[in-house]
Amino acid sequence: MEENKDITIYDIASKLNLATSTISRALKDHHSISEKTIKKVKKTAEEMGYVPNTLAAGLRGNKTKTIGVLIPTVTQPFLSSLISGIEITAQKSGYNVIIMQSNDSYEAEVSMAKSLYGSRVSGVICSLAMKTTDTSHFQQFVSNNIPLVFVDRVPKEFNTFRVIIDNYAAGFKATEHLIEQGCTRIGHLTAGSKFGNLYTERMRGYLDALKKHNLSASKELIVDLQTVTYTEGVKASNKLLSLKTPPDGIFASGDIMAVSAIQSAKKKGMRVPEDIAIIGFNNDPISEIIDPNLSTITHPAAKMGQISAEIILKNIKSPKKEDVKEITFLNTEVLIRESSKRK
Repeated sequence: MEENKDITIYDIASKLNLATSTISRALKDHHSISEKTIKKVKKTAEEMGYVPNTLAAGLRGNKTKTIGVLIPTVTQPFLSSLISGIEITAQKSGYNVIIMQSNDSYEAEVSMAKSLYGSRVSGVICSLAMKTTDTSHFQQFVSNNIPLVFVDRVPKEFNTFRVIIDNYAAGFKATEHLIEQGCTRIGHLTAGSKFGNLYTERMRGYLDALKKHNLSASKELIVDLQTVTYTEGVKASNKLLSLKTPPDGIFASGDIMAVSAIQSAKKKGMRVPEDIAIIGFNNDPISEIIDPNLSTITHPAAKMGQISAEIILKNIKSPKKEDVKEITFLNTEVLIRESSKRK
């Protein structure tokens, strides 16, 4: 049985009795080749089942027209929307996207960064793993002029592009909303607060909002999750609700945490929002499904993905060595729904 063989430009050249250089130029619509020859070459290539080897072409030019995306997981709605924004933008410019999930593992992130570099990607977009405390594995991209953008979960110090929202302002607005609804003892569910400025900034906004309204910020009211999951959210919520004096409001740094808080409160016989008002973050689809509907903070995920990809594409075409600027989105909003609406 004859083994299947990939068709190459040499096979097309042999069939048409033309030079391989002519075939190559014709397939790229080169101005030196007549329109008649281009049409003939392309028709023959299609009939023979020729598929361009973009990887090989990329390796020859040290570019693969591929953008690497390294994220914690694709299961979170925010990150799914982020990927969508990246892919739509990349595809419009003829770029492919490789998606890798670290599952919040630092070791996996290091390994995947190495793999992306070995694959000669043209650029990298990354949202850091929860357990990442050292970002030196990303220096290989910067050192070799491969555009790098950190988005959402970004390192505190790394001289490259960062696309984020104003997490401090968002955390402040979420907490102040609960205060305006009459809450005086507000709990906070956070995550990974030892590194990165996403959750720490939201917590800083929470603390400053309490301070502004002369409310105490007791340590027992702040619970740090190990991972952003429903199970961890239930554990954290029960810890708050089991306090001698439980909170009358909760600001959760993610909707999945807030949903776990709603369900944990209801299981304890508490009414939401009458006994405890709850607000989340991200405006995930589940926020409109849970009963009561969850108040939350909007997060322009798809737009952030689009901007991240645009930065990569711009710097591939005209790389510049200059101080990198942070792009901050200020347009987060409080979406008031049933879970926090007392007034």
